[in-house]
This record gives sequence, structure tokens and C-alpha cells, in this order.
Amino acid sequence: GAIDVTLIEPSKTYHTCFFSNLYLGGFKPFDELGHGYDKLASDYGINVVHDMASGVDRAAKTVALAGGGSVPYDKLIISPGIDFVEGSVPGWSLEAQEIMPHAYKGGTQVELLKAQVMAMPQGGVFAMVAPPNPYRCPPGPYERISMVAHLLRANNPTAKILLVDPKDKYSKQALFEEGWDKHYPGMIERIGPDFGASNVSVDTAAMTVNIDGTVEKVDVCNVIPAQKAGLIADLAGVTEGGWAPVNPADMSSRIDPDISVLGDASNQGDMPKSGFSANSQAKVCANAVRGALTGSKVFPAKYSNTCWSLIDTDDGVKVGAAYEPTAEKIASVSSFVSQTGEDAALRKATYEESLGWYAGITADMFG
Repeated sequence: GAIDVTLIEPSKTYHTCFFSNLYLGGFKPFDELGHGYDKLASDYGINVVHDMASGVDRAAKTVALAGGGSVPYDKLIISPGIDFVEGSVPGWSLEAQEIMPHAYKGGTQVELLKAQVMAMPQGGVFAMVAPPNPYRCPPGPYERISMVAHLLRANNPTAKILLVDPKDKYSKQALFEEGWDKHYPGMIERIGPDFGASNVSVDTAAMTVNIDGTVEKVDVCNVIPAQKAGLIADLAGVTEGGWAPVNPADMSSRIDPDISVLGDASNQGDMPKSGFSANSQAKVCANAVRGALTGSKVFPAKYSNTCWSLIDTDDGVKVGAAYEPTAEKIASVSSFVSQTGEDAALRKATYEESLGWYAGITADMFG
């Protein structure tokens, strides 16, 4: 049976968050991160509506559009990504994002951050305020530190990087620490919660970071705040505690069976908030929705994820797992991670694998 599929998306071009760090480090031109929706309409018959979804009427089963009008649905899938928790870093707000960028939603913010890094005075200080768990792309902030270090080593070798991190430990920590010691010795200082990183505020006018009473003057400050599900999940009333709880077998909302929530916005269990995870969840969800609407066969859910990170030229690492649904959550059933001390050929192969993945997933998404 045929299904009418409508995609509501405000942007004409999607700039991937994944690989935006590679643009930052000079490994990818910005244009290569941009993808359009034309093929989805022309080749796949999807009704693409370029507008912002401004509300969901669950009783009437309609989605309101910011530009006026509404779109009816039998099944609604929302994948709104993240929004930031206002006030999670005192002194920072969205109004300050042009001064202290978050650069955590892709696009122009990443361009701004790179321009700021390139304009740093010689011997200057780059600071990052890393986010608390849970957040989008667990290794993302640390790959970003690596890419900024790569940029500074070439353009500003006496510069310093200050990583202010409220977490005790982080994704691929041993691999990043090994890589930083090898490629960027003496450049990166991480301040964890034991040294005051759980009590941080910023002053955007003075360009300072206050770490538990110690004030650091910085030249660039990348503030990555605490996160929650994108706004439309809230407006639809399918969130609890900031995220949208879903059923592990099919990604349907635990609050409304006719709504599914994919990717970063969902609270599903063990899967990290990554583009790979969202794509894996989307396939399970689409299979379930098609089955519900047409009676077609629904296959048992299996999920997977891999997160690659680049530490320096041809020095790629990865972490990943396979997952299956239980009654309570999506649970990890097997996992793998790169090892410290790997040889250069393996690290290069891992990086090249990530390039193949990017080409594959973007073709999968945009045709």
C-alpha cells in the first residue's frame, strides 16, 4: 500500500553536525557538509514542506506550521535534535552565541568558531566549556579540541587550550589523552570537576571564564551548554525530564503511540546521541510505521552505532556497539573501541572508514 510522506524542515540546505569538526580542523571544505532535499521530492515522491513546525495537536492529529496552516497525520515522526538548557552555564545565553559560540548545531556557528580561532593572537587562549551528560555526540567536544589544536599547531603554535569539563570521565578518554600527548604536547589543559569545573560561569563582555573562583582571560570561548530535546518535542507534550521517552522496540513515544521520536531528542536507553544512532533508529521506526499503516511485515528491531573521531592527520579512532530492545530500554549487546598504541596504518584505515561512512549515510539520507 502507498503512504503519503510529508517532510517538514525549515532549512533548504542541511549542514551535517557530523564532520563539522573536520571542517574546523581544515580537513573538509564547508560546502561538502551541505545537502539539499530536492532528490527526496523528485526521486522518492516525498512532499517536502520548507517551514517550521510550531505545534502539534495530538487530539486532532495535526502539525501546525509557523508560516500558517497545518499538516494532518496518521503517524507523526519527530527528530528535532537538541536545544540548550537556558542558564546551565551562568553568564551565557543564546543571545551570546555570536560572542561565545556553541557551534553544536552545525552551520554558520561552526564557521564563526573557526574564524575566531584563526583570528586569535599569537600565544592566545582557546577555552571550551564542555557539557554535562547526556548530550549530543559524546566524543564530539574532544574531537573538537583535537581539531582546534591541529589548527593552532600550524598557525599559532604557542597558543594554549583550556578544556573546562564538568564530567569525571568522557568518551574515548584514553585515546584522546594519548593523542594529545603525542601530537600537541603541552598545549591542552583539562580541568575536571575535582578542580572546580562543575562550578563555572562566563562573562561574555570581559571574555573571561570563572572556574570555581579562579578567573581566566581567554580569546575564544566555545560554550557547549547542557542539552534537552528540541522544542517541538516539548510542544507536542512527549517529553519527561527534558527528553522524549520511547518504546525500545520501535521508537514510538511512551506518551502517545501515534508519535515516534528519533535521534538526539529521544530517551531510549544505551545508544549515544549520534547521527549513526538516529539513522539506525529511523530504519527500525520506518519499518514499524509502514507495518502499522499498511500491514506489511515488521522485522525485529536491531540497532547499531559507530562514532569515529579524528585526533590528527590520519589518526582516526572509533567506538561502537550493537543494540537490541528489552522491555525497559535499548540495551547494548556487544561493543568495540580503538586501542591505545595502535599503529599508524590502522589509525589511517579507521579515518578512511569514516569518510566512507559519511558518503554512505548522506546518500542514504538525501538520495
